[in-house]
Amino acid sequence: MNAPIPSRVLNQHLIDPEICIRCNTCEETCPIDAITHDANNYVVDPGICNHCMACVPPCPTGAIDNWLKVLSDQAYSMQDQFGWDVLPAAQDIPDGMAGGETPADPQAEEAVQADALDEISPLEGMPSTAAGSSIPPWSAAHPYVNLYTHKNPVTATVVGNYRVTGDDTESDIRHIVLDFGTTSFPVLEGQSIAIFPPGTDGAGRPHHARQYSIASPRDGERPRYNNLSLTVKRVTTDYDGKDAAGVCSNYLCDLKKNDTVKIIGPFGNTFLMPNQADANIIMICTGTGSAPMRAMTERCRRLLKEDAFKGRLMLFFGARTERELPYFGPLMNLPKDFIDINLALSREQGRPKRYVQDLIRERAADVLPLLESESTCIYVCGLKGMEDGVLQALEAVVSDAGRPWAELHAQLKSQGRLHFETY
Repeated sequence: MNAPIPSRVLNQHLIDPEICIRCNTCEETCPIDAITHDANNYVVDPGICNHCMACVPPCPTGAIDNWLKVLSDQAYSMQDQFGWDVLPAAQDIPDGMAGGETPADPQAEEAVQADALDEISPLEGMPSTAAGSSIPPWSAAHPYVNLYTHKNPVTATVVGNYRVTGDDTESDIRHIVLDFGTTSFPVLEGQSIAIFPPGTDGAGRPHHARQYSIASPRDGERPRYNNLSLTVKRVTTDYDGKDAAGVCSNYLCDLKKNDTVKIIGPFGNTFLMPNQADANIIMICTGTGSAPMRAMTERCRRLLKEDAFKGRLMLFFGARTERELPYFGPLMNLPKDFIDINLALSREQGRPKRYVQDLIRERAADVLPLLESESTCIYVCGLKGMEDGVLQALEAVVSDAGRPWAELHAQLKSQGRLHFETY
């Protein structure tokens, strides 16, 4: 008869419900479907999770990176996790087991050791398997994250809300400026915040916060004022094209001056711009993915005025038509020797369809030296569907020149120079 396997100490992977903003990034990233959600929480199935860490770098808030030592026969079930509003307190671990020790039973010990190998060996500490980097550029400024959470959100006042796409187009994209008054809310270009829409869902629960990239530079939409801006598209259909009003996007797009909103954040510590005067930045985006690119461009424009920016900016911006392209007017007024703008329009009447990856290939002679410069960082933001196309285009630029793409891609990732923020 086999001896019962004694309890042992597990490092259980949990998601902090107080910090999680329910953006679904972790569930999409998990390669083995160990993460799922209900109307309340995102949770990790302890029977599936192998601690591969693939979900950790993409999480914008750090909510995913929580580990609690528990006894193996007292691990928290998914039902437990679905009901949490806060993480539970640490369990009492019996003396002598804090380091994972087990009773000295040879048969049981052998079984535990086998389990322990299964638990420890895979992938802990490995870098993200995603296409982009999980670390910021070496020179990036230090970001503040999670200063305001579900327990202590901050209130901001709307001081501007105007449309940045043509009035005659279906695409209603708004530039919304929020002022924080005397409340400290430090941000960097490439970070995001989350906003609570008012009201409740069909189950009577308050709506979850929705995340938006910041569209203004670190010193504010208006320099030296305590404010920031967002780029928000009004959602009117679901993924299947059926009528469906986005809860938070419609709320934000309808806000009037002097209205107030509840905010948490800031989030994000990797999609950050380099903080060096000679940095080159390649920006690739579509639609509201332009928000962080606007922030970085404006930061460089302000530095240029102080003779503190000497690098190159290259932008690949995709939209259906010019009139559906956010910030088209201000963008085209930027000096040509400051930013190299490439517009990919896919529905412009009388013109062939073009996408950002097409333009990257066409500009290969200019893109290649930038890719090979260690002063260059690349940022991609927009629909997830563009990720593969962009990677293939970058690979073609490098491979067609007889250079090894795999080697350069690994360098870009390890040096924090290639970043994706797709949804």
